[in-house]
Amino acid sequence: MSGPITVLDIGGTHLRWTQWSPGHGLGEVRRTPSPSFSRHTGATVEELQAMLVREMAGAVPPGGVAGVSFGAALDHRTGTVYASAPLWGAHARPFDLRTALAAARPDVRWHVVNDVTAALLHLASSPAARDLRKIVLATISTGIACRTIDKRTGEIPVDGCGLQGEIGHLPATVTLDGAPVELRCDCGRPGHVAAFSSGPGIRRLSEVLRRRRAGDWASSGLGARLAAGEGFESALATALDDGDPLAGELLGAATKPVADVVRTALCLDPEIDLVAFTGGVAVGLGAHYRAAVLAHLTRDGLYLTSERDPRWVPDRVVVSEADGLIGAGIAALAGAPV
Repeated sequence: MSGPITVLDIGGTHLRWTQWSPGHGLGEVRRTPSPSFSRHTGATVEELQAMLVREMAGAVPPGGVAGVSFGAALDHRTGTVYASAPLWGAHARPFDLRTALAAARPDVRWHVVNDVTAALLHLASSPAARDLRKIVLATISTGIACRTIDKRTGEIPVDGCGLQGEIGHLPATVTLDGAPVELRCDCGRPGHVAAFSSGPGIRRLSEVLRRRRAGDWASSGLGARLAAGEGFESALATALDDGDPLAGELLGAATKPVADVVRTALCLDPEIDLVAFTGGVAVGLGAHYRAAVLAHLTRDGLYLTSERDPRWVPDRVVVSEADGLIGAGIAALAGAPV
C-alpha cells in the first residue's frame, strides 16, 4: 500500500477525518457534526444513512484507501451495522455500510471496523502495552462499548454475530438517595448501562437529581454553573475540580454500572492486565472518572483478592486517550476483514 490512508472516525456527535501513514502520523483533522436522529429530527433513518454515506464518500481522494472507525454495533467479520443508538435511536435493521460506501465510491478500497476496536488497536500498538496479556478498552462517550484483545495472538474474539463487548446495553440499576432511578437508553430500552453512564445518560441522571433535591441542586457549584448558562460537560468537570459534593455524587451514581461490569470482567478473566477507559466522558473527566470507578471497586471489590492484594485492581484501571483514527489506519494496513 503506497501513500497515506484516509482515516475516518464516525461517532454519535462528530465525524472526523484526515490522512494517516505510519511514518508521518495524522494530518490535520477535520470534523463535522454527525447526521444523527437528534440533530435531524425530521429525517428517516434511511435518509440519515444516505447523508452519512455521502459525507464519508466525499472525504476520500480518487483511487484512495480508507480506514473507517464506526461508532456502532457491527459484525466484525463483515462490517454490517446492526444498530447505532446515538446515530439512529431505536432503529435496529441491519445496514450493509461497506456495500453502500463501495456503491458511492467504487474507486476506493474501504476497510470498516467498530470504533472501539479501532481505538483498542491504537492502544495495543503503544509501547506501554508491549508486555501485557489481555487489554480491555471501554469507551464512555455518547455511547458505551468495550473490546478485549489478546496481545499474545492479536485476536479480538467475537460471537456468532460478529459482536463483542456491547456493555452499554447490559441491564443496570442505579439509585439516588436509596430510591431507584428509571431511565431509558437511546436504543429505546429502559435500564441499560448507557441509560445512566453515557454522556447523555449522565445528563439525564443529573435531571433526576435536580428534581429530587432541588434545594441542594440550587446551592451546588454544578447547579450554579448550569444556571449561569455553562455547558454541562464543562460545568461538571469544573465542579468536580472544585470538590462540589453534588457533582461527586452524580458521577458516583453514573459510574456504578460501569464499575459493576469491570468487577465482573476481572473476576471472570484474571488474565486481563489492563482496563482502559477512553471517550469524551472518561477523558474529559480524567482522574475524577478513574477515582469514581475505583471507589466502587474498593468498596465492593473482588472476593479475597481485593483484601489480600489491594493494588491488584487499581493497578489495572487507567484513563487513556486512544485514537480511533490511528486504529482505523492500522486496520486498513492489516487488511481489515471488510
